[in-house]
Amino acid sequence: MTAIDLLSEANATFAALFEQARQAGEPDPTAMSVATASLGARPSTRMVLLKQHDERGFVFYTHLDGRKGRELQDNPYAALLFHWPRVKAGVQVRVEGGVSIVADEEADAYFASRPRGSQIGAWASLQSETLDDPQTFHERVAQVEQEFAGRDVPRPPRWTGLRVRPMSIEFWYGGNFRLHERCLYECDPAGHWSKRMLYP
Repeated sequence: MTAIDLLSEANATFAALFEQARQAGEPDPTAMSVATASLGARPSTRMVLLKQHDERGFVFYTHLDGRKGRELQDNPYAALLFHWPRVKAGVQVRVEGGVSIVADEEADAYFASRPRGSQIGAWASLQSETLDDPQTFHERVAQVEQEFAGRDVPRPPRWTGLRVRPMSIEFWYGGNFRLHERCLYECDPAGHWSKRMLYP
C-alpha cells in the first residue's frame, strides 16, 4: 500500500467512525479537544468543534487573538482528541500535526453560514481577555447588533479557521480488561506514511 493510500485509509476510517458516532447518538460527534503549547512549552487544552474534515486536514474556527490563536501562531502545532464512548466499546482518535490558517474565501463562506447571533458574538467577544462584568459583554453585543442592523454581518478580520494537517493519526479501540487496540498512522519528514499497531 502506498503512502497516499495509507493516508486515504486513515481518512476513510475517521469518516466511518465519525458517522458511527453520529448514528450512535453521541451528544456532539464534532466535539474535540485541541491541545496547544506556548513557546515556553506550557501546554493548554480546550474543547472546540470540528467544522471540516477532508484530505487537507481538520478545521476549526476561532479568534486569532485568543489564547489558542496566539499560541498556534507562535508555535503552529496542535494535538486533537476525539472521544466517542458510544461507538463499539469506546473509540478515541488522536491527531497531531502542523497548523495553518485557512484561505479568506473559505473562512468567509463558513462565517456566512453561521446563525446571526453567533456572527454578532464573534464581533462582541474579546476572546480570552479579562471581562470586568457580564453586563459589559451584553452591552457590547447590543452595540454590535445596532452597528449591523439591517445588513449582513461580515467576518471579523481576526476571526478565522485553523487547519491541522496531520502528521499522525491514531485510532484507539476499547477492549475488555484494558486489552485495547491501537493503530497508528505516521508521516515521516519526507512525507511518507506508515502504519503500525501499538501495545495498549
